[in-house]
Amino acid sequence: MLDVDCEPDEVACGTMLCSYARWGHHRAMLSFYSAVKERGTILSVAVYNFMMSSLQKKSLHREVVQMWKDMVEKGVIPNSFTYTVSISSLVKEGLHEDAFKTFDEMRNNGVVPEEVTYNLLINISAKSGNRDEVQRLYEDMLFRGIVPSNYTCASLLSLYYKYEDYPRALSLFSLMVSNKIAADEVICGLLIRIYGKLGLYEDAQKTFEETNQRGQLTSEKTYLAMAQVHLASGKLDKALQVIELMRSSNLWFSRFAYIVLLQCYVMKEDVVSAEGTFVALSKTGPPDAGSCNDMLSLYVGLNLINKAKEFIIQIREDETHFDKELYRTVMRVYCKEGMLLEAEQLTYQMVNNESFRSDKFFKTFYWILCEYKGDAQSNDELVAIEPIEKFDATALGLMLSLFLTNDNFSKTNLLLKLLLGYASGGSKVVSQLIINLSKEGEISKAELLNHQLIKLGCRMEEAAVASLINHYGKQQMLKQAADIFAEYVNPSSSSKLLYNSMINAYAKCGKQEKAYLLYKQVTEEGHDLGAVGMSIAVNSLTNGGKHQEAENFIHSSLKDNLELDTVAYNTFIKAMLEAGKLQFASSIFDRMNSSGVSPSIETFNTMISVYGQDLKLDRALEMFNKASSFGLPPDEKTYMNLIGYYGKAGMILEASKLFSKMQEEGIKPGKVSYNIMINVYATAGDLHETDKIFQAMQRQGCLPDSFTYLSLIQGYTRNRNYHKAEETLYAMQRKGIPPSCVHFNILLHAFSKAGLIEEARRVYEGLSTFGLVPDLVCYRTMVNGYLKCGYVDEGTKLFESIRESTKGDRFIMSAAVHFYKSAGKESKAKEILISMNNKGIPFLRNLEVGSEERVKTP
Repeated sequence: MLDVDCEPDEVACGTMLCSYARWGHHRAMLSFYSAVKERGTILSVAVYNFMMSSLQKKSLHREVVQMWKDMVEKGVIPNSFTYTVSISSLVKEGLHEDAFKTFDEMRNNGVVPEEVTYNLLINISAKSGNRDEVQRLYEDMLFRGIVPSNYTCASLLSLYYKYEDYPRALSLFSLMVSNKIAADEVICGLLIRIYGKLGLYEDAQKTFEETNQRGQLTSEKTYLAMAQVHLASGKLDKALQVIELMRSSNLWFSRFAYIVLLQCYVMKEDVVSAEGTFVALSKTGPPDAGSCNDMLSLYVGLNLINKAKEFIIQIREDETHFDKELYRTVMRVYCKEGMLLEAEQLTYQMVNNESFRSDKFFKTFYWILCEYKGDAQSNDELVAIEPIEKFDATALGLMLSLFLTNDNFSKTNLLLKLLLGYASGGSKVVSQLIINLSKEGEISKAELLNHQLIKLGCRMEEAAVASLINHYGKQQMLKQAADIFAEYVNPSSSSKLLYNSMINAYAKCGKQEKAYLLYKQVTEEGHDLGAVGMSIAVNSLTNGGKHQEAENFIHSSLKDNLELDTVAYNTFIKAMLEAGKLQFASSIFDRMNSSGVSPSIETFNTMISVYGQDLKLDRALEMFNKASSFGLPPDEKTYMNLIGYYGKAGMILEASKLFSKMQEEGIKPGKVSYNIMINVYATAGDLHETDKIFQAMQRQGCLPDSFTYLSLIQGYTRNRNYHKAEETLYAMQRKGIPPSCVHFNILLHAFSKAGLIEEARRVYEGLSTFGLVPDLVCYRTMVNGYLKCGYVDEGTKLFESIRESTKGDRFIMSAAVHFYKSAGKESKAKEILISMNNKGIPFLRNLEVGSEERVKTP
């Protein structure tokens, strides 16, 4: 065309440019486009769209942006597609402001943006934290009737989760459901986290299960989100199950996965597994400060102080980057153990950490340590800070503990003055330190602080006094408790905390009557000791065997409409359970419900016992199910309590089903649970199931105890498997669990009942080989066997050998009379009868020699 002087028009030029674009010859296209521009040819919007789309597909966003600018300059009117492509490339080039200007222009020109454009702009706004802009864009979408895609929903949910805007998150999820927007795994993971934050644990679990059923469970993040939700709800075993499920799916364990797994074991207080996980985490790189703090907190919480100190040495040698929380935990260890030099070294080391320089806790430590050493080389900026009102009371309290441990009394006095004079809340810190020292058994230090406070003209707060009294009570140091109570008590101003601590001390020291009398005296003087005081008083009466007085007290409290809390109601119900007043216990529970006082899981456990003892197992089951409706999922104790009553009632199937359900809920049976189940099956004579549970118990690492073997022996004897029962006695001996007379008596009784007296005598005589001396029950069992099977000579010989150790036993003395009469020894029979009459022991006339058939040993 050019050769024949035919000037190409915009159609010809556009055709060439579109051909280049279609073939992907972008260099040639751009070169030809430059020539077209020089000739002043104005292309159509369709050609621009074709070129820009082709360039964008190859991520040539800079060229797209330039074409967009050329269009605007030449006055070519863009359409919806043009705006969509240009905004996308502007965003990719980081020209966010231009992207938003173009978007506004698009809307002003009446062009409705596509969903993908909204998604793009919502994403960049969310990343920059511009929540208002995100919400504006989202609301504009909805106003224009545009349904958000699942990608847009994911961006919005992520933002809502980050800023804890949960109402909007749930509203968006409702919109997704109503518009049938499919939730991908990313969205499900976010929903799980949001439900977890809101405490909607069942909804989180349901979402997780549905994601798995749809085959979408492929990301480690989703598994770990669910594990963290279980952690937050305290369901540690379920959290571990989720992580184990992730492992079985052959997903790669990231560093974050090990961090979450470590948190599980720390919360579970499983030291061995936590240590193994920490080693695995260390192989992925230096452990983070948070994980180090978790491990250290585990050691400290379990009082494994040597391990804690070794761990601190390790992380310091590894040059672990400390954050504020890790520094605080380490300093707590140093102060508790009196490690002044190490505290100084770590604190001076942290001076160069910028994040610590504004931390009040750290600055307090640094200031005190510099004052202690008179350090002229210290950081002037930190030391020069005016201390008044700048101290952290917790740090001062730890330093006080440190100097106390080092017997540095001059510094102890200095810190007390600082705490009481300058630090905000200082007196509470001193009080809390005394409380902590009392709890830890460091009573001499607590007393020393009290003496120093007195010297400074100060007195302990009542909480500290109460703590000391509680400690004295636990240690049976009643005089010390009474002395300090007398020193601090003031009838006109003392609080119920102080009175209750003394009442409790009396109770702990076995002075139940004094406990109740003090309660009575104080309340008659007009003091209200509250629900705690009432609970202690009732416990004192119950533990002292004064059940009628306890019942009267409870009746009076309910009649006077005294304000009771959950603990008080629980105490009342339990007291009446122990007194056998089951209907009254039930009426107290009804009163609790009608009063609007929330029951605890302990309430339901006790009520299961109330109805279980009353043989109303349908009501016991009702209590079990009702706990969940109060947001109180049954724990192991709840399950096993009901299972125990099912077993006693012979409802073996119900017990078995409930035990299986407990395990399905992620509750691993402990030793007590296994023992109960073994007893249930053994009592029912089901040896097959008994053995299965016994084997499962050992596989789970629960070592059998004396009660386990007792149930096994009972089960074998019920089935007349005497050989197996006897073998069990020797088996437990080999396991290092010495059998007691109780274990032997089950076998003795079984042999006697079966008429196998020779076998019973053999076992009885073998007691000494186990280092046992027969008890009264064993004596009675043997005497009864000899009596019923007519072994007169053996019976009289046994009586004469045990006569001195069984003086006053009605059954044995009565049996001896019958033995002597059968042997024709009337004088001896008469002698025993006279002795019984003199002692006021009634004679059992109905006993009969040889009332049962003898059975010879096979």
